[in-house]
This record gives sequence, structure tokens and C-alpha cells, in this order.
Amino acid sequence: MTMRRRSLLAAAGAAPLLGVAGRLVAPSRAAAADAMFRRVRPGDPQWPGPAEWNRLKAAVGGRLIKVESPLAACSGNPDTPACQQLLRNLRNPFFIGDQPGLTQSTGWADAWMSAPSAYAVAAKTAADVAAAVDFAREHRLRLVVKGGGHSYQGTSNAADSLLIWTRAMNDIVLHDAFVPQGCATTPVPAVSVGAGAIWLHVYDAVTTRAGRYVQGGGCNTVGVAGLIQSGGFGTFSKHYGTAAASLLEAEVVTADGKIRIANACTNPDLFWALKGGGGGSFGAVTRLTLKTHELADRAGSAVFAVKAMSGPAFRDLIRAFVRHYADRLCNPHWGEAVHFQRNDTLAVVMVSRGLDKASAEAVWQPFLDWIAASPQDYRLIRKPIIADMPARNWWDAEFRKEDSPAAIVSDPRPGANPRDFSWMGDHDEIGAFWRGFETLWLPAALLQGDQQERLADALYAASRHWGFQIHCNKGLAGAPEDAIAASRDTATNPAVLSAFALALIGSFGPPAYPGIPGYAPDIADARAEAAIVGKAMGELRKVAPEPASYVSESNFFEKGWQHSYWGANYPRLQAVKAKYDPNGLFFVHNGVGSEEWSADGFTRLASR
Repeated sequence: MTMRRRSLLAAAGAAPLLGVAGRLVAPSRAAAADAMFRRVRPGDPQWPGPAEWNRLKAAVGGRLIKVESPLAACSGNPDTPACQQLLRNLRNPFFIGDQPGLTQSTGWADAWMSAPSAYAVAAKTAADVAAAVDFAREHRLRLVVKGGGHSYQGTSNAADSLLIWTRAMNDIVLHDAFVPQGCATTPVPAVSVGAGAIWLHVYDAVTTRAGRYVQGGGCNTVGVAGLIQSGGFGTFSKHYGTAAASLLEAEVVTADGKIRIANACTNPDLFWALKGGGGGSFGAVTRLTLKTHELADRAGSAVFAVKAMSGPAFRDLIRAFVRHYADRLCNPHWGEAVHFQRNDTLAVVMVSRGLDKASAEAVWQPFLDWIAASPQDYRLIRKPIIADMPARNWWDAEFRKEDSPAAIVSDPRPGANPRDFSWMGDHDEIGAFWRGFETLWLPAALLQGDQQERLADALYAASRHWGFQIHCNKGLAGAPEDAIAASRDTATNPAVLSAFALALIGSFGPPAYPGIPGYAPDIADARAEAAIVGKAMGELRKVAPEPASYVSESNFFEKGWQHSYWGANYPRLQAVKAKYDPNGLFFVHNGVGSEEWSADGFTRLASR
């Protein structure tokens, strides 16, 4: 999930959970009974000894790893050949994903730093996962689950923990006619995916090879399971809805170590919670089955940038774009990003579905004509490229290498799969140390009539503080009714259903690697930039004051995250958490039930 491609409780049912001023103060009965429960760390007397770890190793077929950080190659001296090779590899998302001790982001100022677990189970089967869950529960260990390792908020890593590493659970099986277990529904085409698979490989199997479409993420190396559990948006979500809306069935290991099937007919409450309730909170997902969809004939893009010669001209440009978006772009054909830059530049990096080049050009011509009519005020600094291609080739590495080689970066390692590539536009974020990041769903009501000017003025005011983006595929206003209905039946904040886009304002610095000279983060600078990011988002909150943020792309320090991430769905998610994980084995920052725990997830609190 990246910046290029790239978060009041209902009265009904909430009353028992509300305290003074509506604060969530009712922990589970287990929390009240064991208020000072603490997980153990290495060095504690209760930490498992070699015999216990060997028993776990035997139970998982030898797939237990004592995790060592690859950064040890650079300890004290970054100039050695081994360290220089490592630093090159740390810019490769496929290398990062192959290491149990690394994550895509390296941390967040005043929040977290990437840290390897003490041990990892390199799971290949659901039974491996169940053994790890049982071991963590019985020995009071901090448990972490990692597939793609893309979490901005550091939820897929924790020092002194046992890691369930699902990278090897990457099987992909297509179905012509799938019926969830225990259901009598009409069979539908689907794909079953192991929890450790990345979206590039799923798209390659479903779209490139089979000519179908599965709604997933925009970044190729994002893990499948984490994205589905967060709700999930991709390039074409404006047509197909959230990724979670296509979930038909999940296999998941719950805190009691049981391997459960969750679908609309079996454990339906757990099934609903897994559709957007946040990864790592309800269990360890081992397999997902997703509905596949008919693929459009064509997909394309519209890319250009226009610079205004003055602040007032930029404000007018934004107003014109808002009008154009409301009239011509808020529909199932268009997605991806628009950039509002502090140097009075509007950059469009949008994608289309189901339009040929001529049709897409017709959509953009009125706006381009408006720009051309005022050459004294506007200059195209990146001339428009409006193109189309067979949709089946969107993730086809061989096609991309011939058609658009500048858009992709292949895995450069010797012997790497030649079909593995990431998007060039995602590479700046690899290793990012986050300074500030905020998101806000923008309601479609702001596109109506005189509200357009309020929206445009807020966008302009925000750009005076910091550059930012709006991701049009991360709001479902303008999507087909069936996509909206399917997304409504998920745990994601219902605000997404009536939002036309997600605004993202973020700042990150270079990678931060503990122990490597020259790679310490500049915390003072980070704090200053985080404050500016907050001021920029404050301008947008003036026209969209209801807090509604996307859980996977949001502020680590999100205020009122329960409502911001899930709205009126949060009490229902709490009930599912209490049923399947009453003792809080599964903990992630700002996850369902996390208010019962210390910030590091090691100590249960008496109350909040």
C-alpha cells in the first residue's frame, strides 16, 4: 500500500460499552479477571527453554527459525562489500519479503522501529500455524503474523515475539465453480490463495493466464491476507468495490488453536469481521477464496502535469478540476491518483477500465482545452499521455518489458523469477521511515453544486502546507450498485460507500537501520514535518469534519481510531473479538481490542 497507489458510535447496541463521554471502557471479563497479565520476553524466567523450542520445531516439521537481522552484515562498518550488497538488496521489495526479520517500512518517528522477532515459524500448512498459536498461548508469548510485511503501523513486526511467517503459504488455485463449505449458493468462478501470496502472483494467475479479474491491491508486493482483512483497494476498485467484498471463504486459526472455516454459512460473524476488521486481530488467516470477475477488454491511463503561474491561478485550476471530476470522472471507469503539489502543480496519474484510447481522450479533452485557453496562467510540464492496452496484459511482465519498460522494476537478483516486477512509482517508499501520515475519506456531497468551491478551496489551502494526493479508487461514490452493496456487507467504515476519494497526506524520510552508521533517523525534522502534515489535513477536515480514515493507510497516532476506522461497526467487531479471542492473544496497534493492552502489546491493562 503506497502513496502512489495509494482511514460517534451508533447508539444501537453500543450503550453497554460506553462510559463517560462515550469512551470505550468495558474490557472483556477476561481482562477484568487478569488485569495485570504480562507476556514474557527473552531473559524472563518463564521464557521457553531449548527443550520447549525444540518441541515446537518438531511440531512444525523443522520450520522454526531463530531470527537474525540481515543488518548484522553492516554492524559498525557500512563500507564492506557484504554491507554494500545488503544495502542494494534493501531497495528490492522481493528481497525484503524473503527475509523474516525485515519489513517494507523501517519505522515511524516516535512510534516504532522495524525489529526482528526472537523466533519465526516459516509456516507451510494451517497445522504449522495452529502449532505456533498453541505455543504462544501456552507460553504467554507476544505473537506476530506477517505475510507481505507492508504495514505502515508496524503491525507485522515486534521485538521479543514469536512470528508466524506465512510467506511460503503461497499456493494459488483457480475454480470454475466454487461453493463455500456448508452453503447451497450458486457456484461462481473463484480463486483460492494462500495467506503468504502477493498480489502480483495472484494477478498473473487470474488475469494474465486465465483472463479473469480478482480485486486486490495496487502495489504488486503487498500480501493478500493483510489487504483483504483491512478492506483493500486496488486500481480498479471504483468498478469492483473493496477487495474484502469479494471474499467468499477464509480458513483461519483462532486463538484456541482451532483451524476454522469462515464464510456466510459457517462462522458468519468471524467471516464478516475478517472482511475489513483489520489484520492480525481475530486469528491467523491461512487461506482465502475470492470471487473472480469478468475482465474488461481494455485498460489504460491518463498521465500529465500542469503548473500554474500563480497561487490564484492554481486555485482556479483546482476548481476547474473538481468540476471536471464531478462531471466526467466520478464513475466506474476511472481510478488512481491526483497530486496537489506545493509548487502550484496539479499532476494526474489516473487509470481507466473499459475505455479505449479515443474514448479516454474524449473524457479529458474539455479539461485540457480549458488549460490551453489560458497559456499565460498554465504550462503543461508533463505533456498528456492517454493510452490503452489489453486489460489482460496489465500485470504481464513480458508485455510490460516491451510496451512500458519505464513503468516497472524487475527483481534484479540472479536467478529471480523473470515475471516478478514492482511498479517504478512505488520504489521511493521502499525502506521508508515515516514522519507523518494522515488520510480522510472525502464525501461525494462535496462534489455537488456550490460545495465544489468549498472543496476546491480546502484542497488549495491544504496544498499551501504540504503536497498530497487524492486516490479516486479508494472511495465508492460513483461505483455500480452491486459493488456498493457487496462492500456495505463488510466491516470497513461505511463512510467509504459515499466517499468519492481518499485524501492522503504523508511524509517519510530515508531508511532507518539501527546499528548502521549514517542511517539514524532525524527525529527533530520528522516531528516538524508531522506537524505540517497535520496542518494540511486540518484544512480538509474543515469541509469533511466527520473522522473517517482507512485503517491500512492512516496516522499511527489516530485519535478516536475505533470510530475513524470502523464507524458504527466497531461494537460488533468487539463482540467478535470477545468470542474468538477473549484473552487477547492477537494484538496489533490500534486493532480491535487493543485498548485493553499497553502500547507494546505485552501488558494487559485494568481499564482505559
